Amino acid sequence: MTVPTVWELTARHFENKQIFASPGDLAKAIEPTTIQTPALDLIDQHLAMVERGEIDRLAINMSPQEGKSSRVTTMGPLWMLAKDPSRRIAIVSYAQDLADQFGRNIRNQITGNQGEDGSLDLGMRIAPDNGAARRWKLDGERGGVKSVGISTGLTGHAVDALFIDDPISNLEQANSKTWRDRVWNFWQAVGNTRLAPGAPVILVMTRWHADDLQGRLLAAEDADRWTVLNIPAEAIDENDPLGRKPGVWMESARGRTPEQWQAIKRAVGPKVWQSLYMGIPTLDDGGVFPTEWERYDEPLWQVNDRGEHTILGMERDDQELTMSFDLAFKGDDSSDYVVGQVWLRIGNIVYLLDQVRRRMNFNETLESFRTMRAKWPQCRTVLVEDRANGPAVMNALHREMSGLIPVEPRGSKFSRASAVAPAVWSKHVKIPSTRLCPWIEEFMQEVLSFPHGANDDQVDAATQALDQLIMQPIDGLGEIIEPDEYDEPPISYW
Repeated sequence: MTVPTVWELTARHFENKQIFASPGDLAKAIEPTTIQTPALDLIDQHLAMVERGEIDRLAINMSPQEGKSSRVTTMGPLWMLAKDPSRRIAIVSYAQDLADQFGRNIRNQITGNQGEDGSLDLGMRIAPDNGAARRWKLDGERGGVKSVGISTGLTGHAVDALFIDDPISNLEQANSKTWRDRVWNFWQAVGNTRLAPGAPVILVMTRWHADDLQGRLLAAEDADRWTVLNIPAEAIDENDPLGRKPGVWMESARGRTPEQWQAIKRAVGPKVWQSLYMGIPTLDDGGVFPTEWERYDEPLWQVNDRGEHTILGMERDDQELTMSFDLAFKGDDSSDYVVGQVWLRIGNIVYLLDQVRRRMNFNETLESFRTMRAKWPQCRTVLVEDRANGPAVMNALHREMSGLIPVEPRGSKFSRASAVAPAVWSKHVKIPSTRLCPWIEEFMQEVLSFPHGANDDQVDAATQALDQLIMQPIDGLGEIIEPDEYDEPPISYW
């Protein structure tokens, strides 16, 4: 059996881009059982753009154990060398051993695919006098692979393509500013200085920390040079890179089911989930809000047989109970989250008591108002942002629910959050403990990632409530819409 070389395949098939047009195509040719998911398809497309010179700085983030390193840092260099054996490629990782493993895997793919025993002939051979796993060249060519750890120098010839794979190993390294500085120093003093003119850089990593290498690169002066491909495990919004609707899970290369994804999300907790699986790490310090909020561990309410939650002393002038709703811009279940919160002010201290947060269509949103009001019958006012679905919701509910207050947002989300943040820093705002309300950890992760996080619905509802409970008297905030105030019939928005 005569097996065609890669060069014969290229001449025969490359014009229609059906064979070896991407690292995934090469992986499939070498191993027909290779699993290909939409996420790996998208990674292939971006690597092809790098190879064509359309992108020279690419950062890729995806959940652990979903094939990104194998596709990017093993198949990527192999594919680039197959297309141009003169390329000098460098691979960097947090440890020399891991970098060596990448170099060895690429070398072994070449030595194991030379047309023997029916295998594909990649048309490349390793130089007999230069074949160590950490540094090898192609026989008769300038190209090859050099593998180094972050703490190792990258001396020698210039680099035609630089792959950086997981410069941070674990949470301990991520939380170490010393290690993060070491990684940054490697980039500035070593990696960046060895690049040949026009050489691309491909960074593939699990995000552990907002101040990791990618975070610093995106905060640098040439941040706009970087193309970021972040593929979250769960679709966040309608701008999902895979075109998924919000809430849809990634098709897993490991065969994970939606139930298994959900189990991982519960097991790792909000902080790890948002960082490693969603690619949006939270700040540990320096954000708009403090990393630790004052907490209370005993319920401030009593519950009767009907499920009604009541607060003692609500007849006093220094107590106020209010609801705050941040609504979605669409009336279907593919929109942003709807968030409804209950806040209690006692003197100059404000407590978060309750929250509902999920994607809702218009009718479900109305029902969430009714349910929350029935649960907290002492709520005198209901704050509703006078945007998105707010006017439609108030129009639909005004005949049955008293105390609706349309709130016109003043300034940007950031400015509104900054205005109330001093009350949190001064410990005048308290939130329930995790034992009391488990959902509070997701609230805190959104708060800590603000304003760069994937969602800000909980922050918006909170800043709306705090602004009106702390920054100004509740009765002077806006006109309360009472039942039957409208003379005209409700407007139909759908």
